[in-house]
Amino acid sequence: MARLLLGVTGGIAAYKAVAFVRLATAAGHAVRVVQTPVSQRFVAPETFRAITGAPVLTDEFEPDPLRGAYPGDPLPTHAAISHLALVERADAYLIAPATANAIAGLAAGRADSLLSSAYLAADGPVLVAPAMNHRMWHHAATRRNVARIVEDGVTLVPPGSGRLASKGEAGDGRLAEPEELLAAVEAALAPRRDLDGVHVLVSAGGTREPIDAVRFVGNRSSGRMGYAVAARAAARGARVTLVAANVGLPDPPGCDVVRVATAEELRRACGAAFGDADVLVMAAAVADFRPVAPAAGKIKKAGRDELTITLEATTDVLSELAGRRRPGQTLVGFAAEHGPEALVHARGKLERKGLDAVVVNDVSLPGIAFDADHNAVTIVTAAGDEPVARAPKADVADAILDHVVRARTA
Repeated sequence: MARLLLGVTGGIAAYKAVAFVRLATAAGHAVRVVQTPVSQRFVAPETFRAITGAPVLTDEFEPDPLRGAYPGDPLPTHAAISHLALVERADAYLIAPATANAIAGLAAGRADSLLSSAYLAADGPVLVAPAMNHRMWHHAATRRNVARIVEDGVTLVPPGSGRLASKGEAGDGRLAEPEELLAAVEAALAPRRDLDGVHVLVSAGGTREPIDAVRFVGNRSSGRMGYAVAARAAARGARVTLVAANVGLPDPPGCDVVRVATAEELRRACGAAFGDADVLVMAAAVADFRPVAPAAGKIKKAGRDELTITLEATTDVLSELAGRRRPGQTLVGFAAEHGPEALVHARGKLERKGLDAVVVNDVSLPGIAFDADHNAVTIVTAAGDEPVARAPKADVADAILDHVVRARTA
């Protein structure tokens, strides 16, 4: 079963968090709890400690007797930093109840408590379950903050409607019931197997075309986006062939990795795998030109005031593969564009190469260009454009694969 981290903030609905922990542990999950100081006015840490069988932490500098381990885990040999160790080992992080104040802090990226620091350090599923007065829930500031954390990748467990804490008041803002909280967490943990039996061919990285024995014509692609697509496709059940051009990242689990250097090597590797592939995601940045006559050794600078290199066009690998496509194959291209004409160029590429979709990202935008952890793209198809807001590249990869699944089942 899963390791669940529960963050409890200061609201009367904290009593439901106790019921959630009881349900989760009864279902076989290992649970650790972090509380804000105010939440202890509603539920004492001893209550959670008794149910989970693990100490409850409140302060970032508070020693953890379990050293970040969860019930049933072996005790680590060293004392880790609490807000890092707990979320690093957690399969999911649920913040319930989440007050208006807590949500505002999450939206602003504040790290003023163990709970919020753990939120910033979490790289797995994060779920937030709001609980507050209905007027606070509907306030414009709260709506903005909720929209922001959802944009940042949080799964929102919406509040219900009914009696509220204040006598005689009713409306939206009730914390979701414990059974709903557990169902949401388990849904977030459930593996997506919508690509079972599908062979996905992904290219990633950037080709390098030699000038001489030590120099090359290349580009700045790190391969992170293509690797994210490959990793998420494998996690969703696909058989993945990953053609990697000059990528220095660890191989994604579950992928058959073919390493190449030049555009011609990438062309041959993709061509060999394409006939059996059901899906092609061409994320690699393939050089458009290469030196006509690369030198066998190193070109010396001595005695030269200038150097002229004649370039020739490389084969358009994606167009060549599209010309070989068979019925049932889905083809997705990428376009790294710069500036306001990005979508115009992407639509031209879609039509010119006969693709099902083009994923375009504007590399002029800060924080989403080459070698960044986040991306923001637009998926361009004949039916229209689908913007994908700035998010970790794994989430963007899932959005691209969601489109592939829809296209294959349409």
